[in-house]
Amino acid sequence: MNNDSAHKHGWETGEFFLGIPYLIGITIQIFYPATITQEKFILISLIAGILLIVIGFGFLVLTRRQFAAFNQPTDPGQPTCKIMTSGIFSISRNPLYMGGILILAGISLTLNLLWPMLMMVLSVILCHYFLILPEEKYLAKKFGEEYKAYTASVRRWLGKK
Repeated sequence: MNNDSAHKHGWETGEFFLGIPYLIGITIQIFYPATITQEKFILISLIAGILLIVIGFGFLVLTRRQFAAFNQPTDPGQPTCKIMTSGIFSISRNPLYMGGILILAGISLTLNLLWPMLMMVLSVILCHYFLILPEEKYLAKKFGEEYKAYTASVRRWLGKK
């Protein structure tokens, strides 16, 4: 791990903070099943879930491509050398986390799994405190006004200000 980075441990990843609560939700689902039972909502849930999965994968693919194009690392513990504000980063300051959340929410809706969907709330809270806030502090310190201007124009999760 590099000292000039937002995260100092290899486990400080979206996969960890999204995956562990999700797996806990699946475990709860196995022992205490909770599902939507009304047929009209099952179809809506299926369609919405598939859309979320597709959009989530789109976020991940676009973000990974942009990181590669700008020679930026995606692994924790690696220093960032520039702020990306174009492409997918023009609509989300955290498109990798957003993509992961959309995919897991989509899987939950598609497979009618309510406990994992509820655990997504915990995932978002954990990502916020353990990943996003340290990253924002690191980027603000490293890039100053440039990062401040970026945060003033793009929302943390989705949308322009």
